Amino acid sequence: MTSLVVLENNNNNNHHYQFDGDKDSSTTSDRESEKYLRELTKTFTGIDKPLKNARKCETLNDLMRELRQTFDSDHVNIEYVNHLMLSYESNPAEWRKFAKFDRFRYTRNLVDAGNGKYNLMILCWNEGHASAIHDHADSHCFMKMLKGQLMETRYAWPKDASVNDDCKADIGNGNGAGGHHEEQEYNGDELEELSRSTLETNGVCYINDTLGLHRVENPSHTDVAVSLHLYCPPFDVCSIFNKQTGKRTKCNVTFWSKFGKRDPANAN
Repeated sequence: MTSLVVLENNNNNNHHYQFDGDKDSSTTSDRESEKYLRELTKTFTGIDKPLKNARKCETLNDLMRELRQTFDSDHVNIEYVNHLMLSYESNPAEWRKFAKFDRFRYTRNLVDAGNGKYNLMILCWNEGHASAIHDHADSHCFMKMLKGQLMETRYAWPKDASVNDDCKADIGNGNGAGGHHEEQEYNGDELEELSRSTLETNGVCYINDTLGLHRVENPSHTDVAVSLHLYCPPFDVCSIFNKQTGKRTKCNVTFWSKFGKRDPANAN
């Protein structure tokens, strides 16, 4: 099984991924080194502006191609990935075919599976749609606005971070995890809000689990919103959290569509 090793150069603040081959055959020392290096990536907090003299992506296809080339390397500069997301300017004619909306909840639409090293997807938010408060399964999350606005609210991790199972857990439920009766029985503290910000068109924000949890919402009652997300490494399970109690529940995440077509596995 191929594993993902993360490298950080503390001298120039560059963060890198390296795929190491067969994890099962690695020594205990190698596994400990990998764990330690993964921890180092948690110092990355994102960049606000494109890098000087770095290549700019003029189209969505340029972005997809450059991301593929970047992740083909054994050493991926996570700062450069951030730059690429910042450099692309939204053009609805390029991403409209991937933007699939649902009347009742926001949708996750896969654009590029990234050879298993990352997922690039478009999320579509009708008026008032919101996510549950959630983590990112130890992955990097980049979110770029393509249309409209999204409000991001960040929270600190709860004191009790133990995971609960609930087959009905839904990241698309903006009201939180678990049923009313169940939450009354869970005696936890309300999550601490860390910050609240609004992401405008072409803006990019970054989060990982070290920076906290977040909830994303389209605050408009009249306009839809569309955002472009990159997750590396990709994941299909994360955790959602109840704001009032801090209860953490494991949650599967799926795609509403893949490559512009409805995903039959998740069609109603």
